[in-house]
Amino acid sequence: MQTMISAAEIQKRVDEVAAEITKVYGDQPITIVGVLTGCLVFLADLIRRLEMPLRIALVQASSYRGTSTTSGQLKVQDDLLPDLRGKHLLILDDILDTGQTLHYMVGHMHKLGAASVRVAVLLRKVGRQKIPLDPDFFGFEIPDAFVVGYGLDYDDEYRNLPYIGILGGVVDP
Repeated sequence: MQTMISAAEIQKRVDEVAAEITKVYGDQPITIVGVLTGCLVFLADLIRRLEMPLRIALVQASSYRGTSTTSGQLKVQDDLLPDLRGKHLLILDDILDTGQTLHYMVGHMHKLGAASVRVAVLLRKVGRQKIPLDPDFFGFEIPDAFVVGYGLDYDDEYRNLPYIGILGGVVDP
């Protein structure tokens, strides 16, 4: 496996993203809506750097299944979400790839009555977006490669790596 982004680079950039978020929101309370499961490591590191009042909500959304490396049909489970009416939301995801998931999530959060919706992603993959969406905050732009680590997986493995790596030899079935 080839390292794309080191653990030290990730931690430095998470500090910077936290500062950007703080600059935008100030002391305003926010609800961070984490998109499971890939966001968990990023979410845990990021919230420890934010000093504004915040709540955490989680939603399961995925268009990848098993060993697939290309997106399929989007499946969303939002039954764990609290009442979001009138709340300022920050949707947090691991990667902006095709844009399908985040586009849906932004629209869905507005339908649930959110006062505002912004998006933060750790990685923004260049050249893969099918649906235009510009995240308000992002950690790194990366080329079109299949990456794992720091929450991202291949068949539910590699999430625990402290760095982002390119998984060699992965061919979509």
